[in-house]
Amino acid sequence: MSAVDDIATEVLTLAREKGLRVAAVESCTGGLLMGALTAIAGSSDVVERGFVTYSNEAKTEMVGVPAPLIDEHGAVSGPVARAMAEGGLRASHADLCLSITGVAGPGASAAKPEGRVCFGLAQGDEVETVTMDFGPLGRTHVRAASVSYALDMLRRRLT
Repeated sequence: MSAVDDIATEVLTLAREKGLRVAAVESCTGGLLMGALTAIAGSSDVVERGFVTYSNEAKTEMVGVPAPLIDEHGAVSGPVARAMAEGGLRASHADLCLSITGVAGPGASAAKPEGRVCFGLAQGDEVETVTMDFGPLGRTHVRAASVSYALDMLRRRLT
């Protein structure tokens, strides 16, 4: 088992013990977080659903992120990560929803450098947002770092 499998297994076990279901709204990771969770046999009692909202339109149409919020802050921002997590929680039957939006690279700008990733975690009325700057690691490594961070974020919430 890999380190990601270990953390995913721990997240599933903790959520199962608490009777909680998990959803995710992913942009730059394109479903890799839910892929990591569903790679573990028996995950169906915890994993509720995942949304891949790669485009701004998908963020708005699938989970209700207001287009003006994206226009004002950009898709890679704490406010949008928060709205994604809240919207995913509303659009699912999950108890927890984690969102990921970032610049995996290439295509960074001075305002949004490669490796900047924003996370949101909604549970009930509580929403936590975090912005990480993983640096210009390259697309594959930024996406992998994002999944690892997201799993750890879930694990910390569940412990």
